[in-house]
Amino acid sequence: MLAADFIDELRFRLAGTRVCALFGREIKGEAFTSFWRDASRTQVADLLTAVANESTGIVAGVIGRTQNDAEVELEMLLLPIAASRQTRIRALGAIAPHVSPYWLGAEPIVDLELRTLRHIGAEQGRLTGAGFGLRQASRRGRHGFRVYSGGRDFNPDEGTG
Repeated sequence: MLAADFIDELRFRLAGTRVCALFGREIKGEAFTSFWRDASRTQVADLLTAVANESTGIVAGVIGRTQNDAEVELEMLLLPIAASRQTRIRALGAIAPHVSPYWLGAEPIVDLELRTLRHIGAEQGRLTGAGFGLRQASRRGRHGFRVYSGGRDFNPDEGTG
């Protein structure tokens, strides 16, 4: 999770064990942009602005490098969190290797380089239809939440389950 705690810079609010293992340390509280090479840092800062302020998700291809210049291909997902102005948490994300090399976890990644990028915008929801392909009648709203009927006994042809 990335958050802006009393500053405009997004920092790690929470990082999972495997993400911390990639970098060989606890990364909570560190600035997200500090992990990136100078050549990628401006682009990443712009991407963070799009995620946090424009409700646009991103999927990015990333190269992680160790101190000894060993490389690993990673894929990163950053999704905006819809929240009020009082909420400081701005994005939820994941980063994982395509294929784990033998040294991953033994040698920490010291910097990241942005390679490829794909935006996941608001129009994506309009293209896929309402409710992940479920019919309108099969979901009901309650207290500001959207509830999708489902489970073991759910049959989409019968409506609600």
